[in-house]
Amino acid sequence: MRITRTGGGRGRRAAVLTTSVLTASALLLTGCSSDSDSDSSESDGKITLKVSDYGQFGYKEAGLFEKYEELHPNIKVEEETTSNEQDYYPKLLQQLNSDSGLGDVVGVEVARIKEVVDTQADKFVDLKDSIDVGQWLDWKAKQATTKDGKIIGAGTDIGPMSLCYRRDLFEKAGLPTEREAVAKAVDGGWEDYLKLGEQYQGKAPEGTFFMDSASAMFNGLVSSSEEQYYNAEGEPIYKDNPTVKKAWDLAAEAADKKMTQGLPQFQDPWKAALRSGSVATVVCPAWMAIQIEEYSGEDLKGKWDITSAPGKTAANWGGSFLTVPKSGEHVKEATELVKWLTAPEQQAAVFKAVGIFPSNQGAYELPEVKDGKLPYFNNAPVGQLYAEEAKSIPVAVLGAKDGQIKDVISREINNMEQRGTDPDKAWKSATETIDKAIG
Repeated sequence: MRITRTGGGRGRRAAVLTTSVLTASALLLTGCSSDSDSDSSESDGKITLKVSDYGQFGYKEAGLFEKYEELHPNIKVEEETTSNEQDYYPKLLQQLNSDSGLGDVVGVEVARIKEVVDTQADKFVDLKDSIDVGQWLDWKAKQATTKDGKIIGAGTDIGPMSLCYRRDLFEKAGLPTEREAVAKAVDGGWEDYLKLGEQYQGKAPEGTFFMDSASAMFNGLVSSSEEQYYNAEGEPIYKDNPTVKKAWDLAAEAADKKMTQGLPQFQDPWKAALRSGSVATVVCPAWMAIQIEEYSGEDLKGKWDITSAPGKTAANWGGSFLTVPKSGEHVKEATELVKWLTAPEQQAAVFKAVGIFPSNQGAYELPEVKDGKLPYFNNAPVGQLYAEEAKSIPVAVLGAKDGQIKDVISREINNMEQRGTDPDKAWKSATETIDKAIG
């Protein structure tokens, strides 16, 4: 079962974090009003709010829906989840165009938010006066802001970049194993990452590969750039962007030198490779740790670790928003729920429950985040690692068809890996397909 958003994924099983202090009572601190002056349209006297999302937002796992119902006895929250974001988004567009079938609260993935902001903003509630915009990372809030200043989405999570690696496989290949030493080995950037890969392949344990997928490295590099597939004027520039070209060339090099197992992420062969232990590194936005822990299994606990991304370059890959359609029957109540779910205390609780990193900066000083570690990854201090990076991530220019462009390029990179397709032919195929798709 593939459960990705576009260019990102969320596992159905939670990563387990530890912190030095537990503050479950913090859930009671924000948005705790238990009264409502709205009339109920439900026969049992309760208002039912439907939350439509995809993958794993972590609210059930963190117990937040139950907590919200305790705080608001007249509210019942029902979550409708689609496992695959690529199935979810077309359905969402159909619902928006027909003004029917929408949830009271609707999730939108970051690679889709620009298209929604540009073409569907009038169908969503402006949240500017309902949420404390100043709490969010500046670049996150801007992603959901219209040209006339409306904010149609409250940020949930983000995907600050890191590198996940197998300590045991590195040791067998004669490579450094400590976080600081690995970070130093790739301090020069993604070129150094490939140099480390060549060293690994020279002494690689039989049947193992340095990386799972060259397309993951591609996405990691492109995500560090302010301009990616579009410029600020909304024009597609992916063909001429030097960052995209550099990422493509490095992906082609990795494929040519057989450093990669060539596995499309989140599909069954990729899961099986993690389970069998054949992958030494995975480019790791914050949400990726959930995937690795789930599919690698208990036998590899403690053998994985996490360090800074190559070059320590700040980058964001993935993330989502909660929106409120105007057509809902309970817009006021839905807006209050969004405000509460995206407040610092609740985002910290989600991080503790499933490892999804907050976009609300107010969560960064809470113990669930500040002291957050991943036991599965040799107690990697991910709370501090991601918080430091998140504040320096550049404001990326988003485009309406970012998701489609990423998907097409990833497929062509996989063709280079699995079929040996010539890089020039693969690039030509990618650009022709993208041009047809985006018009």
